[in-house]
Amino acid sequence: MKIVIAVDSFKGSLSSLEAGEAISQGIQRVSMKENIRIRPLADGGEGTVEALVAGMGGTFLQAEVTGPLGSKVHCSYGMINETKTAILEMSGAAGITLVTEKDRNPLYTTTYGVGETIRDAIQKGCRRFVIGIGGSATNDGGVGMLQALGFDFLDKEGNQIARGAIGLSKLVEIREDNVLSELKECEFHIACDVTNPLYGEFGCSAVYGPQKGATAAMIVDMDQWMQQYAAIAQKKYSKADPEYKGTGAAGGMGFAFLTFMNAVLEPGVTLVLEETKLRDFVMDADIVVTGEGRLDGQTIMGKAPIGVAKLAKKYQKKVIAFAGCVDSSARACNENGIDAYFPVLRTVTTLDEAMLPENAKRNMADTAEQVFRLILNSNQ
Repeated sequence: MKIVIAVDSFKGSLSSLEAGEAISQGIQRVSMKENIRIRPLADGGEGTVEALVAGMGGTFLQAEVTGPLGSKVHCSYGMINETKTAILEMSGAAGITLVTEKDRNPLYTTTYGVGETIRDAIQKGCRRFVIGIGGSATNDGGVGMLQALGFDFLDKEGNQIARGAIGLSKLVEIREDNVLSELKECEFHIACDVTNPLYGEFGCSAVYGPQKGATAAMIVDMDQWMQQYAAIAQKKYSKADPEYKGTGAAGGMGFAFLTFMNAVLEPGVTLVLEETKLRDFVMDADIVVTGEGRLDGQTIMGKAPIGVAKLAKKYQKKVIAFAGCVDSSARACNENGIDAYFPVLRTVTTLDEAMLPENAKRNMADTAEQVFRLILNSNQ
């Protein structure tokens, strides 16, 4: 029997590949004859770099770049040497977790370090990029990133505007005389699961500004500055469309990528499935195994396990899922491609105990063993 395992990470407990290996160990207790393939899985957010680099034979690199508050941070990213593809999460250089709650203020947080990371990868030979843009601390329209790549965002005196959203209030001109020449050779695949426009009632300032430290007054100002920024960009770039779905992602990073670079926005799990070529493995499988830390009604809203299940169902494959926990709303998963799901907890325990990696691996392997005893024995 051919079994393909593609499980999302159990955040704070097991990586994607660790969870997959635990399931494989459980299956092998029943039979060593099975053809088991473990593939990395992520949804474009936290853990995507680790999953793709580890699962695709890449290497991890590190760049010292400007953090969201201007101090230096070390941003890790991955490189797939065969295709010269860089894989990074913008949160590594401009993430909200890099800023303490008391210091969160989108007027001054910048994406400059994201641009520096891209520049570092370009200098190392990368021309293809896969970038997750979730979890940002910023609302600068991606201007900081673009400045690091050589774009000039100028005020009426011809000086570079300040970093952070506050700089957009002074923007009058965009120039590209000093843009990194290699940028025109690059393509960017952006993992984006939100549909917000750049500005307005559902724009980045109004919807995501409060969690980044914005007051009501800041939101009004930033939204107006975003409109001005978009208007200036539209005069110079035909691709500029502030109403396009996803342009408001990560404080306007979606707009920056689509307007100034050769970029496409794609659902995170779709992008990961394409990069890992999971289709090639699923086509020949008898059973597909997926899962994540928690299965519930939200899982069907673009989460990784449902992406796997929908792909598997295109080839009429059976799909089972394992999860740290489930609730009653997880029944929606059965209507979206997962034939059966199983929680792996096997005794009453605290959350901290359940999330210890050694406990999580044991519970996963033990549960997989019992499920596959039924499956494999019934096929004899």
